[in-house]
Amino acid sequence: MSIQPREFPSAEESPTRAPSKGASEKTILVLEAALSNERFTDITEETGLTKTTVHRILSTLVDQNFISGDARGGYHPGPRFLALAGRALDSIDISSLAQPFVDELVTEVDCTVHVGVASGDEIVYVIRTDSSKPYRMRSRVGLSLPMHCSGIGKVVLAGRPDQEIVRVAERTGLQARTRATITDIDNLLENIRETRARGYALDLGENEDGTVCVSAPIYDHTNRVTHGLSISSIALEHPGRTIESLAPAAMATAAKISRHLGATVGQA
Repeated sequence: MSIQPREFPSAEESPTRAPSKGASEKTILVLEAALSNERFTDITEETGLTKTTVHRILSTLVDQNFISGDARGGYHPGPRFLALAGRALDSIDISSLAQPFVDELVTEVDCTVHVGVASGDEIVYVIRTDSSKPYRMRSRVGLSLPMHCSGIGKVVLAGRPDQEIVRVAERTGLQARTRATITDIDNLLENIRETRARGYALDLGENEDGTVCVSAPIYDHTNRVTHGLSISSIALEHPGRTIESLAPAAMATAAKISRHLGATVGQA
């Protein structure tokens, strides 16, 4: 009697059978898990690989200086990894990175969109993209604004402890730019706490009469709020707090930019 060899289904024929991971994918999985977990058992569990495979890959990564440490004390970025990360971070141009997302947002909401960066106690615009509307904002790339009266400034302040906000207020004096500008530290702190709770800030004519905006935080690779994004309009088109209806769009775009900067918080 002849025994016919058993035929096993291919990966395409068996939807329940996951394809095996290649060596490169395994290495990336172990590297990421090692930098996110302290215990060897957690690294193994997160990767889904055998202990022998994980131990072998970790040993290689240590030997090649991509990570340092051991299974007892945990693993940390090694000098080779840090050198590569430093070169990558130095090459990041947020204006180039964020512009495609800003363009999509302008098309969606048909309002002017800004991206600004914290510089000392001010916000400096690095992107301004206009809508199809006949009016134009007075803003421009390179323009600096006080933090306390701008939407982007408020989301940046919201990422800082109250004590630091107080120091900013003491240094700047919370000068009034319009009749709506917040010039009292207690009122500013209350406004910032509301911003933290809802995840976005409003500027209702506080920086410029007749101009309103809603702003969302942009997080960097260290999960700090270093930039912000705002959707701006005129009060005639968005009276009262109606600009607030665009908050979800602002937050979603800011989250996309944050993710591409390497942030792991503030994701939509």
